[in-house]
Amino acid sequence: MHPPAAARTPLVRRTRARRSLARAAGAGLAVVVALTLAACSPARPDPTEAAEALAAALAEGNLDTAPLAAADRERAAAELTEVLAGTGEVDRAVAATVGEVREDGETLTAPVTLEWTWELGEQDLAYRTTTTLTHDGEEWTALWSRELVHAAIGDGVLAVETVPAERGRVLAGDKTPLVMPRPVLRIGVDKANLAPEGVAEVATNLAAALGFDDPQAFADRAVAAGPRAFVEAITVRQEDPGDVDLDAVRQVRGVLLLPDVLPLAPTRQFARPILGTVGPATAEIVEESEGAVRPGDQTGLSGLQRQYDEVLRGRPGTTMVIRRGDGSAVDLFSAPPEAGKDVTVTLDAALQTAAEEILAAVEPASAIVALRPSTGEVLAAASGPGGQGLSTATLGAYAPGSTFKVATALALLRSGLTPDSPLQCTPTATADGREFSNYPGFPADDLGPTTLRGAIASSCNAALIAQRDRVDARDLADAAAALGLGVPAALGVPYVTGEAPADATGTEHAAALIGQGRIQASPLAMATVAASVARGERVAPVLVRDAGGQPPSPAASPDAGARDAGPLTAAEAEALRSLMRAVVEDGTGSFLADMPGEPVHAKSGTAEYGTGDPPRAHAWMIAFQGDLAVATFVEDGIAGAQTAGPLLEEFLRRAA
Repeated sequence: MHPPAAARTPLVRRTRARRSLARAAGAGLAVVVALTLAACSPARPDPTEAAEALAAALAEGNLDTAPLAAADRERAAAELTEVLAGTGEVDRAVAATVGEVREDGETLTAPVTLEWTWELGEQDLAYRTTTTLTHDGEEWTALWSRELVHAAIGDGVLAVETVPAERGRVLAGDKTPLVMPRPVLRIGVDKANLAPEGVAEVATNLAAALGFDDPQAFADRAVAAGPRAFVEAITVRQEDPGDVDLDAVRQVRGVLLLPDVLPLAPTRQFARPILGTVGPATAEIVEESEGAVRPGDQTGLSGLQRQYDEVLRGRPGTTMVIRRGDGSAVDLFSAPPEAGKDVTVTLDAALQTAAEEILAAVEPASAIVALRPSTGEVLAAASGPGGQGLSTATLGAYAPGSTFKVATALALLRSGLTPDSPLQCTPTATADGREFSNYPGFPADDLGPTTLRGAIASSCNAALIAQRDRVDARDLADAAAALGLGVPAALGVPYVTGEAPADATGTEHAAALIGQGRIQASPLAMATVAASVARGERVAPVLVRDAGGQPPSPAASPDAGARDAGPLTAAEAEALRSLMRAVVEDGTGSFLADMPGEPVHAKSGTAEYGTGDPPRAHAWMIAFQGDLAVATFVEDGIAGAQTAGPLLEEFLRRAA
């Protein structure tokens, strides 16, 4: 006597959190076999192993080890490959339930229910098919049928298709779109309309027309692609293809220009190192996403687009259908796409564009950063073409030179000096046997008795180094931190906060007083220093204001030194403003004295490095005017006022 057959359950569709399924060896597909077998007489052969093998083979899409009649095997393998080809790499699992074994003379049969589960995004599609295992006296086998895959398959095939989600936009501070879908042309080789022997020639000609450095590499890639592939060479904006001569490209036989849309900024250059780019997901991105991103999906490849890709990309929709030979389709599953969410940044499109236009002709790496002191909002963070794609504005780390003297002045004020305290500006100063001089061409009229205000205005190195015993490295680090240098903030994108080591001694400490040695800062960090003086308290810069309805990732905690640093007081801020105003009225920034609008407060900076006569130098200028703080930087310049100064002046005039 046999127990009753295993219970059957209806077709189900489950919603649940994504799960990671075990990968079948070599198949790249998930296999789960859950077998329930009604107990049978010990004298009868057990169909368990055969049912398990059939379920595993179907899940893997490989019938080599399936318990099928030998006459069926070749046809079955071909048909299964055809039926599953349109499902790509979607995970699937097959569970087998074996019913009561029945005896008909010398023939044994066992009904088998196969429960298919397809992992389709955040949902599963589950359905059942049935078959019968037959024991011929030697082994259990099943007859092949396309209906083993789906009961309604007929002459059709399964197809899983992705419905792209609308990508979220990057919005400016005033909520106008910065990055939004814009028309592009995908230029490539259409192998479907080419004879195989002609592909290499067409690809080489296209690469030459596009000015590729290595046309042969593109030709090799085109030849290696599938026989009907479209092999993309480049994507350009329809309204601004840049250096690409579209007319010349169209003359190349076998080339196809496919219209499309991509999330793009207003121009090719606009904040590109910060905002980043969008394109087809790389293999690495697909793997890291754990199924959230599929091959061919559009994802963020760099910058903010990559960092906030999960917010921006949304969730693609998924459909699963049976496509028949007559063109009809049977819908099995449909999950609509969910649009991505917007990310809001603080950039001002007009100021960012102005900064990039000013830097366009600067050959070395360069940057212009503008902040609103009252809020800390980054209005512009432009990096010149000399940076080769690096965000010099936020990630460049350089000695700030004499712009750091604003922090040095604060440390000296805290030591008891006032702006009018007498100092001596000598041609040189010696610290532990090392001689420090003023910048090349220092005016002779500025040598001699002076004050702290005069030393800052003329940028006299010797006068400040002579005060090195009044403050130690800890005092200098605390003063820098009070102005925001070296203090992390919730900017929303990675940036170099700067560093003022608290352990410098001897000649290193002397060099730190004039912004050299181990002192480092990014242009954004120095713009923050200027903004803090303007506001009268430490400014925390912010660039990403909102990420899909949520604030950006919180800032890292400041180090202990930054926490212990005393805050900037109103009296200290007023004294620093007077020193920076003196730079414009009587010092190295006098060319800014006639600027329209509110008074300009500034500080120039030159950080010498390397060898040569004169040595190479990083050129800096920081300033604020009203509620606008700016830092300009050129990696390889003559001097701050001479090289970075004109960039600052032009930016302030355009911002007025």
